[in-house]
Amino acid sequence: MILMASCVENLEDYNVDQKSAANVPPATLYTGAVKELSDVITTPDVNINNYRFYVQQWTTTQYLDEPRYNMTTRLIPQNVWQALYRDVLADLGESKRLVEEDAFTTDAIKGNQMAQIEIMEVFAWSVLLNTFGNVPYSEALNPDNSLPAYDDAATVYEEILSRLDAALNRIDPDETGFDEGDIIYEGDMELWWKFGNTLKLKLGMVIADVNSSLAQSAVEAAAPNVFMDNSDNGAFPYLSAPPNNNPVSEEMNPLFTSRQDYVVANTLVDAMNELNDPRRAFYFTQVDGEYKGGIYGFSNSYSDFSTINPTITDPTFEALLLDYSEVKFLLAEAVERGYNIEGTAEEHYNEAIAASIAYWGGTEEQTNTYLAQPQVDYSSAPGDWKDKIGNQKWIALYNRGYDAWLEWRRLDAPDLQPPSVEGASELVIPKRVIYPINEQTLNGTNRSAAGQAIGGDNSETYLWWDIE
Repeated sequence: MILMASCVENLEDYNVDQKSAANVPPATLYTGAVKELSDVITTPDVNINNYRFYVQQWTTTQYLDEPRYNMTTRLIPQNVWQALYRDVLADLGESKRLVEEDAFTTDAIKGNQMAQIEIMEVFAWSVLLNTFGNVPYSEALNPDNSLPAYDDAATVYEEILSRLDAALNRIDPDETGFDEGDIIYEGDMELWWKFGNTLKLKLGMVIADVNSSLAQSAVEAAAPNVFMDNSDNGAFPYLSAPPNNNPVSEEMNPLFTSRQDYVVANTLVDAMNELNDPRRAFYFTQVDGEYKGGIYGFSNSYSDFSTINPTITDPTFEALLLDYSEVKFLLAEAVERGYNIEGTAEEHYNEAIAASIAYWGGTEEQTNTYLAQPQVDYSSAPGDWKDKIGNQKWIALYNRGYDAWLEWRRLDAPDLQPPSVEGASELVIPKRVIYPINEQTLNGTNRSAAGQAIGGDNSETYLWWDIE
């Protein structure tokens, strides 16, 4: 005891964890938060992310709760909520505090770092708002307030658009930002300028049906400064080994799991087969020389149906946060809405499809052949402009389940139908994710008020920008 006591000055020294960092650099917190955000919108873990099921790109082999929209048998809402608040927004906020206190970095670099943090905060808030509706915002992330009120989602949405503008105005393209900590663009602030404007374009278009003036001003301001080709894509690169591997590989690659839970859904496969889509070779595996989707919402034998292409389940396959194809689809829509955008809707639509095919490895010849089909050609494809753009965007957003679900709700295309289960009540494809159960327990009064404000805490409730 005497020898032990002589090693320390006071007993508090025994409470120091020698294996965990007490002080973390802001770049480390920033990197971790961006990775967590990428993970939560990319993973196919049924306890977190079931959006690929909601838009019928994938389906299951055995467990049917997820493609039949059950959100209560697992802690799905709580896991999404916790990841975004605790692991993304809280870490970004702490990173921001540390940058502000940094007395050694130049103001220009600090300004860029603050802009990078703010852009990713806006991204994370947009995911919360577009997933749940009203959420805690003005009183959130305050350790002294365990019962934060829920803010009106439309009001918060306008606020984050203003925050995004302020972040863009802070960017100095001649200086770096986070360099080693920025594994998306390695501190290249010209690319962050494009990423921020691309995010602004997307967020502006989300509210086009309910706030046309704000949407138009945001879209027209952003349009000249967005991604110009696939080399600009906002992609998170993963590594070969856990815990930094592609989260799809974690659930599907034999290196990490022996489970065989997922096959691709017949809804998507049949649509792509009908169009002889060249991306099938990059999206799916074959069964006896064919692309064959499992029956959506019902049990399927893993060996009888196409599964996810090994490229996508590779541990190092990247996660797209924003991409060029998405930009061109948004610009096509902006033209159709009458916004002051250069080019025609058909030109942007064709370039969107071409960008998607090129990203996945298709050739220019394949693109031209695909676009020449009457069901793809913009002048003859069935439906109105929402149908034309929505159907092709649904295909292009493969492996981006959250974004495909967002666009399906917004454009009401393609015409997806829930599985019809004999003897069961009629299913409805979710329009939102319900609030976490622990919010009902720990913050019940505010959660109840929020549910009433949005029209009911149900998955069938339309969010404020989703016109029925």
